[in-house]
Amino acid sequence: MLTSVRKVPLGDRPPPARSGGRARRWAGLALLGGLLVVAVLAGLGIGAEGIPPGEVLAAVLSPDGSEHALIVQELRLPRTLLGVGVGLALGLAGALMQALTRNPMAEPGLLGVNGGAALAVVTVMSLVRTDEVLFYIWAAFGGAAAAFVLVYLIGAQGRGGASPGRLVLAGAALNAVFTALTAGLMLLSPKTFNGFRFWQVGSLSGRPIEVFYEVAPFFVVGTVLALLLARPLNALDLGEDAGRALGVKPGRTRALGALAVVILCGAATAAAGPIAFLGLAVPFIVRAWVGPDQRWVLPYSMLLAPVLLLGADVLGRVATPGELETGIVTAFLGAPLFMLMVRRGGMRKL
Repeated sequence: MLTSVRKVPLGDRPPPARSGGRARRWAGLALLGGLLVVAVLAGLGIGAEGIPPGEVLAAVLSPDGSEHALIVQELRLPRTLLGVGVGLALGLAGALMQALTRNPMAEPGLLGVNGGAALAVVTVMSLVRTDEVLFYIWAAFGGAAAAFVLVYLIGAQGRGGASPGRLVLAGAALNAVFTALTAGLMLLSPKTFNGFRFWQVGSLSGRPIEVFYEVAPFFVVGTVLALLLARPLNALDLGEDAGRALGVKPGRTRALGALAVVILCGAATAAAGPIAFLGLAVPFIVRAWVGPDQRWVLPYSMLLAPVLLLGADVLGRVATPGELETGIVTAFLGAPLFMLMVRRGGMRKL
C-alpha cells in the first residue's frame, strides 16, 4: 500500500551537515578551550607590570604575600574571573535571543534587560548614598528581572500569547521608556550622573572578588538552562507544527529561553555594566563557523565570548598610557569585525 509523502518546503528543511562533521567541531571546541586558557593567563599576567606565567600560577595556587602575588590575587584575579563569567553569559544570551526571535540582529537588550538594570541602578543611586558595589549589583539584577517580567506580561496579551515578535516589540518600547526615565533621574541629580556614568561604560575593573561570588550561581543556572534548550530550539527551527510533532512545546521553550536570557544577561549587566558587541556579534560569527545547529552554536558562543572579552580587557590595559574600559574596547573592535562578517556573507538562516 502506498502512502503519500508530504513535501517539505526548502526553507523548512533542516540545514545540511557541514563538511568536516563532528570531529572538526569538537576540534574547534578544544581550540577555543585552549584559547580561553591563554586569555586567562594573559589577563592575570599582562598589565602595567608584566608577570611571567610561572609566577602567575604560583600566585594563584600558593600566594606568598609578595608584590606580584598581591597584584594577581587582589586586582587581576577578580576581574579575570568576572570576565570569564560575563563573557560566557553574554555569548549564551545573545545566541538564545537570536534563536528565539529567528533574527540574527537580535541582542539581549531587546528584552529591556539593560534598560531595566540601568533604571534600577540610577534610582538606587539617587535614593541611597552608598559606595557598596554589591548594593548596586543587586539593584541592577532586580531591575533586569522586573523589566523582563513586565515585557513578558505585555507581550503575552492577546491571541497567540508571547510570540517572539511581540516580546521584541514590547521590549523595545519599554526600553525606550526606561532610557527616558534614567536620563531624567540623572538630570535631576548631577552626583548620581557622576556615579552612573562609570557603571554605564561597562568595565571589569574595580570589582572585588565578592561580586563574582554573588553572580556566579546565576551564571551556572542560566548556562545549564540554555544548554538544555539546544535540541528544542533545533526542533522549533523546523516550524511550530513540526516542533510539536517532535514533542516540543513552543510556548514553554520560548518562556524558558527568555528566562535563561534574563538570568544570564541580568547577572552580567549587573556585575559589569552594559558590554557592547558580544551578545550581538559572537553568535553571528559562530554560525558562520559551525552552522545553525544550536547544539554547537551555544557551546561555541559560551567559549568564544569570554576569549574576546578578556582579550579586549587586556588590550585596554596596554593600548594607552592610562586604561580604556572594557566596554569601550569591545565597541571599537566589534563594529568593524561585525561589518566584515556582513560583507563576506556570514549571515545564515537561524
